[in-house]
Formats: sequence, C-alpha cells, structure tokens
Amino acid sequence: MSIALQLQKIKRPGYQVELFVPDAQAVQAAYFQQKRVQVNVPFPHWTKLWPAGIALADYIHEHPEWVQGKRVLELAAGLGLPSMVAGRYAQEVCCSDYLPEAVEAIEQSARHAQLSNFTARLLDWNHLPHDLTAEVLLLADINYDPEQFDRLYTVLLRFLAQGTTILLTTPQRLMAKPFIEKLLPLCTSQKELVVVKDGQETMVSLLVME
Repeated sequence: MSIALQLQKIKRPGYQVELFVPDAQAVQAAYFQQKRVQVNVPFPHWTKLWPAGIALADYIHEHPEWVQGKRVLELAAGLGLPSMVAGRYAQEVCCSDYLPEAVEAIEQSARHAQLSNFTARLLDWNHLPHDLTAEVLLLADINYDPEQFDRLYTVLLRFLAQGTTILLTTPQRLMAKPFIEKLLPLCTSQKELVVVKDGQETMVSLLVME
C-alpha cells in the first residue's frame, strides 16, 4: 500500500517532533479498496501513531539517561516516534520495521530532522541477523498478535542474553495478559503511564528488562 506522506508536527508535553505520516483518510480508502479485491488484507497498523508509541517517546524524553550515549535499536517501529526522540540523545539509533513503506517514512522523518546518528533499516524479528546487537532495545505496542508471542519472547531472551536493556510499552489488552505475565519475572521495573490522544485516555504499561 503506497500512500503519500505528509509532514505532521507531534506536540507533546515539553517537546515536539516532526514526522512524515500517511494521510489517515487516504489510508482507509486504499485499505477498503484492497479489501474489495482480497478479503484478508491486514490493516496497515504502521500508518498510525499508537498510544504505546507515544508513551515510550514521552518516557525517553523524560528519562533520556536510558539511551544517552547508547546504541539503540527499535523493532517494529511503525512511524518511529520513540526512535526519533532517542536520536536526540543516543550515540546511534537503528529504527526498523518489516514493511518497506514504514522504513521509507522513517527515513524521510530522519532526513528532515537532520539526525546524523540515525539509520532506518528493514528488519523482521522472525529473521534477525545473527550479528545484530544493541545496548538498548525499544518496543512499542508489538504484542497484539498471539500467534507471534512465543517468537517475540524468544527474541527478548536473545537480546537480554547479550546484556541489552529493553524498554517495552504496551496497552493493557486482555488477550496479551498471559504474555505480559510471562515477562514480569524478567522485569527490573514496571510503570503505568497515561496517554491522552484525541481527547481519549489510554493506560499503557512500561516494562524495563535488563
């Protein structure tokens, strides 16, 4: 799904970020057009800013010490808001998604922000390179497909075994409760965050694993 991107100013308490974002109406129109041809077309979730991504970006802004001077990797980044904030403090940031369209949007945002320490990369957590490492791993709203939970858990264990610090944010979905409970023994801290977007409050859980 190829959709034209528009520069959007994201204003948050204490900071703002400019991102290239697909037009929501154009995304919906293209999506429903595809569904007329192919019924099982997944919605392009990468095209939206989700509360968990906003929460992670806010947290990094408030606590830059987590990424200050570090090598940071974000998987399944979508539009890459947390990575864009991390890029202001980190030594280097690799912001990735498994969809080329998302990576293209991330690249445009990074070029616009003139972040010289920032790269956008096509990565799928089901097929990660063996030599991929990071000091800090960012994950926002990635636990929405129960069929992926076991694989995702394996990915988290891989990075923890390398000494990576993981910052994970997730909305409090009932279907994801068993997965989150499985992660709790790995957590060094946990925090509940409230994100207000479009007049609606969303409770988001932040898990820190080290």
